[in-house]
Amino acid sequence: MTPMTGLKHLVLLGAGHAHVQVLHSLAHSRPADLNLTVVAPYPRQLYSGMVPGFVAGHYTLDQCVIPLDGLLARCGARYLPTRGVALDADAKTLSLASGEALSWDWLSVNTGPVMDREKIEAQMPGAREHALFLRPIEGFGQLWPQVAAMGRERPIHVAVVGAGAAGLELAMAAAHALGDPVLPAGSHVTLLAGGAAPGANYPPAVQKRVANALRRLGITVLPDTCAGVGPGEIRLASGAHLACDVPLLAVGAQAPAWLAPSGLALDDDGFLAVNAFQQSTSHPHVFAAGDVASRIDAPHPRSGVYAVRAGSALLANLRAALQGQPLAPYAPPARTLNLLSCGARHAIAAWGGISFEGRWVWHWKDHIDRRFVARYASPG
Repeated sequence: MTPMTGLKHLVLLGAGHAHVQVLHSLAHSRPADLNLTVVAPYPRQLYSGMVPGFVAGHYTLDQCVIPLDGLLARCGARYLPTRGVALDADAKTLSLASGEALSWDWLSVNTGPVMDREKIEAQMPGAREHALFLRPIEGFGQLWPQVAAMGRERPIHVAVVGAGAAGLELAMAAAHALGDPVLPAGSHVTLLAGGAAPGANYPPAVQKRVANALRRLGITVLPDTCAGVGPGEIRLASGAHLACDVPLLAVGAQAPAWLAPSGLALDDDGFLAVNAFQQSTSHPHVFAAGDVASRIDAPHPRSGVYAVRAGSALLANLRAALQGQPLAPYAPPARTLNLLSCGARHAIAAWGGISFEGRWVWHWKDHIDRRFVARYASPG
């Protein structure tokens, strides 16, 4: 597939937080000589920040969604509902799952977190067949209502594997939802935290708040890891077996497998290496933001907070590159505001070494999340 002659062809691979901002800006001001193609498997973005609220029952799925059709139409983009499966950075070609091949002049990658089924299956045999994966998050959004329906019929046991921010929020959201007084009594949530304390990447004061929140919700925390998944159980590294109805995997993200043979410079974990301009360190016509990329000059955690912040810088440098103008460096914030929802309308906030919590923190988070979705979902 080749673009129209005389136009610069920009391909946006993925529709993550940063690319939604790029599309929103191009909808208001698009260069006349730009041919724009968006490759994304789903015609909407399910905003990850609101998914725990969806699991807890505070939002419907539609309230957590940014439809892409309006953005795509307003910026005149061609939309390909598929995903990339191979990239040749030197030849500037992208192979798609649909079987098509796409050539490009400029490429921006924002595909979001990936849970590599093959790697996880090697670490946890049986996971592919028996576990519920958090990613792709669109798939999780479609499957979670089946878990909720099961909990309306009988008591169930949900075991969340992974005690990072995502695992913590999902465990607390599930415990809140399943603890509804109108549901059959006896449902339970277990959190497999591995060898570290839940929320170990947070300061001690936040870890203490997290531990208290887990205790209030009656969540069992096991300092063990998942060694395999079978029908109705998780096999633990200690040799024990944990009976559960729903093993929910919320482990960390992996790099997409198609990056390895792409010719792009990668970091030690296989993520796309970018510089201060969100630009590939090896191929200047490639840009990237979000969890798929690693800032070699300024490493930082893989978090939606950083992906959102990088969106405006990515947009500015894409515009500059297309126009042959100098690029501007972007410095990620030294510290970010982290808001952890705790099942009920209660949340914990962490800012550097400072932390606080309460219902008002949840309402603050709710306001931020709703405003983000509304900004890009609105037709204006």
